[in-house]
Amino acid sequence: MENALSSGARIGVGKEAEIFEHGTGVLKVYNATAPKRAAFREAALLALVESLGLPVPEVHGVWPIADRWGVAMSRADGPSFAEIMLHQPDQLPAYLNEMALLHLRVHSHRAIHFPAAKPRLAADIAKAEILGRARQDELLLRLSKRPDGDRLCHGDFHPLNILGPPGRAVIIDWPNASRGDPAADACRSYVLIRSIAPDLAGAYVDAYAAASMIDAVEIFSWLTLIAAARLAENVPDEEAALIEMVEQGLA
Repeated sequence: MENALSSGARIGVGKEAEIFEHGTGVLKVYNATAPKRAAFREAALLALVESLGLPVPEVHGVWPIADRWGVAMSRADGPSFAEIMLHQPDQLPAYLNEMALLHLRVHSHRAIHFPAAKPRLAADIAKAEILGRARQDELLLRLSKRPDGDRLCHGDFHPLNILGPPGRAVIIDWPNASRGDPAADACRSYVLIRSIAPDLAGAYVDAYAAASMIDAVEIFSWLTLIAAARLAENVPDEEAALIEMVEQGLA
């Protein structure tokens, strides 16, 4: 596997990893600074999700590649939902509805073997020092009173992570899968989409609320906490908007 990086073209890059062609599949190669456990953790989570029958890549293995670690999986073909939503407005209603239905499929599963979401939210809020100790303490108190939830949550469910056409779409990128409240997961989607397309973010909440029968008010009740936790993820372009959301929620 030492030549895996040179044998396939790079087809994607993110903050933590690169994606390379690998035979008929792909190889997600973590940055050299990522610990070995990151690759094994993602592979284990993906295997768990795959066992639930959800439309996700099939995990094939974990391999060392020089000073890095890679997760081999099947390839999800087709444009992302984001590409269609942003460039083919006539397709937006159908794709929003399909996205909401896919999210509901995720949330339909109990997540017995997945880590709880609230402790990670708490840890991220505690790391967001820009908030100041007083606001962090208030946010952590509010979080402690929120429902734990027992549903499978994706953690990064947004249109860039859904590939292929409606009916054959595949949900990718599962390192943040957890056990939690579906309303919180939908709110996380809102925050992630909002930084790129605010109108689309609001439309998605409406679509999810209509499909799930979870009121949009309940989804947005998580907004202050989700925005605060997002501040720990080193997203300087979003910082001002996230702080504003937190301040409005605490006012």
